[in-house]
Amino acid sequence: QVHLVESGGGFVQAGGFLRLSCTGSKLMFNTRSMGWFRQISGKEPEFAAAISWSDGRAYYADSVKGRFAISRDNTKDTVDTVYLDMGTLKPEDTAVYFCAASPSVVPPLYRNGYDYWGQGTQVTVSS
Repeated sequence: QVHLVESGGGFVQAGGFLRLSCTGSKLMFNTRSMGWFRQISGKEPEFAAAISWSDGRAYYADSVKGRFAISRDNTKDTVDTVYLDMGTLKPEDTAVYFCAASPSVVPPLYRNGYDYWGQGTQVTVSS
């Protein structure tokens, strides 16, 4: 069974920084692209960022471009981790953030392209 475990959410003031982490088995990560989505209360989940595991190319939603950075760490023996560094945070970034795995080499920018999801981590940005 595939497990994705997120961590790093929390409470931060506007302009601050948070790093989210998503860890899963190396076998899964090696065949997939990884994405971060966020769900604002009362709305559908929206794409934030994604990374191709094969070449590390990153993709961003316009709303986070220039402020967020997605990266990966595949140096450990049994697990891989994908990070989302979130800088210059705004109150409108407040949401539950989910990491997800896609079987596509080129990461989809829509949630239906992902078949495994983490449990989500809350990010709250105060003004």
